[in-house]
Amino acid sequence: MKNRPLSIVLVSGGMDSLVTAAIASLENEMAFLHLNYGQRTEKRELKAFNALADFYNVKKRLVVDVKYLKEIGGSALTDEKIEVPTQNPPNPTFHKGGQGGLSIPITYVPFRNAHLLSIAVSWAEVIGAKRIYIGAVEEDSSGYPDCREIFYKAFEKAIDAGTKPETKIEIVTPLIRMKKSAIVKKGLEFNAPFHLTWSCYKDNDVACGVCDSCRLRLKGFKETGVKDPLKYND
Repeated sequence: MKNRPLSIVLVSGGMDSLVTAAIASLENEMAFLHLNYGQRTEKRELKAFNALADFYNVKKRLVVDVKYLKEIGGSALTDEKIEVPTQNPPNPTFHKGGQGGLSIPITYVPFRNAHLLSIAVSWAEVIGAKRIYIGAVEEDSSGYPDCREIFYKAFEKAIDAGTKPETKIEIVTPLIRMKKSAIVKKGLEFNAPFHLTWSCYKDNDVACGVCDSCRLRLKGFKETGVKDPLKYND
């Protein structure tokens, strides 16, 4: 296990970032990065992040506060005056004019993943990491524009243009084309600790079960035929 390459894993504390970490752990020494950005479930997500870092015995951890995203607003995750949608689909609170004519959910935090990746690249240059893993999902997700494969390919070009000549950093998105059920199955293959994760957009104690993130998670477990270990409101 010696001389494994160092890679940064972006860990929100949710199910997708857990499975991404499980995949990364197979061949990398991992460094975990987490953002506090003023989201409704910030404390609960941070608890999940630290629990996962402990589980994988990750020594290099970076937690960054970017509360300016809350000040910028524009998302139900950071602005408590905007309701978190619980309908299916949550049409009344969608942003208009999304990709391909589709609407973008109001839970989209404007360009958040670009902020996250920028911080990860800065850290990677300092600690010598060659890869950045992110659990973005395009195929079976909420439809956020910064979770699309085309975005990560473009960001890699920005990294090449904006870092030292000797810096070579790859963005790895192992889940990008996977359905939620396949992500659950992959996690089960690795005995990933789903019970340590948190996916709910609304609540910090018991998952609501009705926000978009909860519904996608529950759908994945249901299609897999496995009970989600998290407790949900009835």
